[in-house]
Amino acid sequence: MVAIDLGQRTTKAVYLQRKGETLELLQFLLSDTPAADQAHTPEVIGDHLKAIVEALRYKGRKVSLVLGVSDALLRHAEMPIVPIIDMRLMLKYNSKSYLQQDLNDYVFDCQTIGLGGDGNGDNAKNQKARVLIGGARKQTLEHLQAAAKHAGLILDQVIPGLVCGSNAFELSMPEIFASETIALVDIGFKSSSISILSRGELCLSRVVSLGSDKLTAGLAEAMGVSYEEAEGIKVGLPEEVQGAMQGLITPLGRELRAFIDFFEHQQVKTVSQVFVCGGAARSAFLVESLQSELMVQTSSWNPVSFMNMALPPDKLGEVEQVASQLAVATGGAVAAL
Repeated sequence: MVAIDLGQRTTKAVYLQRKGETLELLQFLLSDTPAADQAHTPEVIGDHLKAIVEALRYKGRKVSLVLGVSDALLRHAEMPIVPIIDMRLMLKYNSKSYLQQDLNDYVFDCQTIGLGGDGNGDNAKNQKARVLIGGARKQTLEHLQAAAKHAGLILDQVIPGLVCGSNAFELSMPEIFASETIALVDIGFKSSSISILSRGELCLSRVVSLGSDKLTAGLAEAMGVSYEEAEGIKVGLPEEVQGAMQGLITPLGRELRAFIDFFEHQQVKTVSQVFVCGGAARSAFLVESLQSELMVQTSSWNPVSFMNMALPPDKLGEVEQVASQLAVATGGAVAAL
């Protein structure tokens, strides 16, 4: 399976295969996403997808695409216990009752939490199910289907990025996933997301409009260097720029801490650890600074650690450096498999 995470600045893709009881990572790729000022027509995106698949040396046609927080939503709701197909129809025609928004132009999918199958049962008529709802605009999905067709591909699944980190984390750290209440933080380009997992359940998510772009731009301004130079400094981070960087990280840490406080007060549960992924997670200073703000043990994690590495020799050395950026694509591939 190939899963492609269409990021705002960088597209991340992984090529996985199942071999017996294990998964193998055959190839991965990080590539510049078509520029925001370029019209993202189906032809432009289709050519981008085709180039990625060719670079991965994938001979199949089915791919899964992961949508970021600006293109897909993920919500929790209570709904009547009915078959999934009926839940989709209820959301299509009456989304405001369940999601407090009119989303008539959206396509939805649902997953009941804590119930098997479609949530049917003899005593189900007056009961409510807790449901995880994913959705995207119909126009977005049609656009992506046209892009896949242009590339000669079949769009197998479209997956909200917010669920993907937890998929990869479950396989990377199964004991912590199953037994603790933890937070997953994904530092993206324009925004960051935080998801709370409690004993294997995705409980709550939030998107914060602070990402690595703001950190890099702020560092470039503070140091009087170019954006590209600041990008390199951010990861290596010489001691003389740590003061400037600390001031940029603090607002992000406070936003994340406020969300954790909200969850802990609402659920009467304590978040025991925070795990950070995304390109900025390569900076040890950033992770340490977030720990100071969050007042919880905070660390980066490797979302491909559970797989056998069947990579070409030239990629084996690189995967360690970029693994933190592959969490969403990996989680998307796991969902598809």
